[in-house]
Amino acid sequence: MKAVFDRLGKNQPSPSLPAFVASRVEQYYSERVTDTWGGGHIMRGRIPGPDALHLSSNDYLAIARHPDIIRSMSRTLRSDGNGLLMSGIFLHGDCPQLKFENRLAAFMHAEAGVLCQSGYAANIGLIQSIASARTPVYVDMMAHMSLWEGIRCAGAVPVPFRHNDAAHLEQQIVRYGQGVVLVDSIYSTNGSVCPLVTFAEVCDRHECVFVVDESHSLGTHGPRGAGLVVELGLESRVAFRTASLAKAFAGRAGFISCPVRFQEYFKFESNPAIFSSTLLPHEISGLDATLSVIEGADRRRRRLASNAAWLRERLTSLGYNLNASESQIIALEAGTEQRTILLRDALESRGIFGSVFCAPATARNRALIRLSIHAALTDAQIERLVSVCRDIRSEVELDSWPSSRRLGERPSSRKHSHEQSTADSALAV
Repeated sequence: MKAVFDRLGKNQPSPSLPAFVASRVEQYYSERVTDTWGGGHIMRGRIPGPDALHLSSNDYLAIARHPDIIRSMSRTLRSDGNGLLMSGIFLHGDCPQLKFENRLAAFMHAEAGVLCQSGYAANIGLIQSIASARTPVYVDMMAHMSLWEGIRCAGAVPVPFRHNDAAHLEQQIVRYGQGVVLVDSIYSTNGSVCPLVTFAEVCDRHECVFVVDESHSLGTHGPRGAGLVVELGLESRVAFRTASLAKAFAGRAGFISCPVRFQEYFKFESNPAIFSSTLLPHEISGLDATLSVIEGADRRRRRLASNAAWLRERLTSLGYNLNASESQIIALEAGTEQRTILLRDALESRGIFGSVFCAPATARNRALIRLSIHAALTDAQIERLVSVCRDIRSEVELDSWPSSRRLGERPSSRKHSHEQSTADSALAV
């Protein structure tokens, strides 16, 4: 057995890391694993049992195992294998990826589009392609980390504004000048929805480039799932829309809707596009089949919206502060990471598995459990979740959560709005 381990390198000494790297690694284990998590791990709770209720997947329409999608991918994998492994800049002619780009763009009521390796790559590549060191980039403090990383990669100037606060955005634009505005249509941390029309008006007044990340609304909102921008009739006022196709599309890719002349420009200017290989043939065929499923999924979308609305109402009545969620994303914000571990354990011991969000996905002391609602949830499962959340209120010390205290400090809707904006602004990551 020792010889086997030796051949695999299991008994070989690890390379010695210099102090500037080793100190960072040790800081993580000391400050987070030992001091904050008590030697455990905030992301490593119980192993789900066969009757577990999984609310951690972004498969909002519950189509990841749809037979049409599986059949299309299997057929292409058998016929084409992994295809030609190369950068997308070499693609031209009658190519499945280019045809799908055009089909998805038309679905989103856009002139053109670009398929990327992920939503992360889409956001980084886009911002790198439209901003420079001289460009102020206005970004919602709760915007996805990939948008912030895109600003850094572009060498641009990040100018944060308070969450969903169009007035504060306008103040920043007046101060720093014309630039790029970045928002999410639905925010992945707490499920709040951006007031896109109001933001479009600000961008129009100051001739700013408006970019909307529709990762959590494409497929779930709008006509046939075309997204919130289309639902609100803002196609001509939003210059670029991005999306991860690892949410409602249940795949692994990213997308950018764009003007037709920008399509080729992006492919030859964006580093993620130039220096990454294309998606594999079976992934393209799977996404193409998924789009057909999504186009005909109105019943699933109605069920998803109904499930989410009913659960939001029930949890709110139990005293949970859902931080203005208006979507299928529902966050239980326990606050500190220690309290969040307590909440995680209380839920998982009763068979409820959500997603732990903590720094750097949230601000410190704003950690939470995110529940991702999906269309396949039955009434009985929703009642089970509500019952668990009712039963654990004392165990998790709900009344002591900072989010609960904020909820109790709001005597009027006007003050509620102001305090929510101020509190959420702490979520810059």
